[in-house]
Amino acid sequence: MLFDSAYLSLIGRVLLGLIFLVSGINKIADPQGTQQYMTSMGMTWMTTLFYLGAVTVELAGSLSLLLGYRARAGAGLLFLFLIPTTVIFHTHADPNQMIHFLKNLSIMGGLLYVASYGAGRLSMDAGLERADRAAAPPRTLKKVVHQ
Repeated sequence: MLFDSAYLSLIGRVLLGLIFLVSGINKIADPQGTQQYMTSMGMTWMTTLFYLGAVTVELAGSLSLLLGYRARAGAGLLFLFLIPTTVIFHTHADPNQMIHFLKNLSIMGGLLYVASYGAGRLSMDAGLERADRAAAPPRTLKKVVHQ
C-alpha cells in the first residue's frame, strides 16, 4: 500500500478538526462581532449563551479530533452542532451561502466517518486501549472436565 491508513486517518482528523479550531479561536478573538452576526441572522435572544456554546463545542470537538481522544464522541458532537448552524446561517438565496451549505454537508460526512470508524491507530484512543490491554491481567484458561 502506498500510504498507511493510520497516517491517512490522522491527516483526515487533523483537517476536519482544524476548521473548528480556527473558527473557535476567531470567535474568542471577536466576541462582539460574532454575537452581532448571530443577531443579524435572526438569533435575537440569548446570543451570549449561544456564543459560549459555539466556542465550547468548536474547541472541545476540534481538540477531540486533533488528539484522537474520544474522537467518536467529539465527531458526533460537532455533527450535531453543524445541523442548526447550517440551517440558520447557510440556507439563504446567496450563491456563496450555498457553497458554505454544501461545505458543511461535506464536513458532516467526514464527521460521520470518524464517528463510525473511530480515530485510527495514531490516536490517544488507540494508545489508551493498548495500555488497558497491556495492564489487564492475563486471562487463564480453565480446564473443563466432562463427566
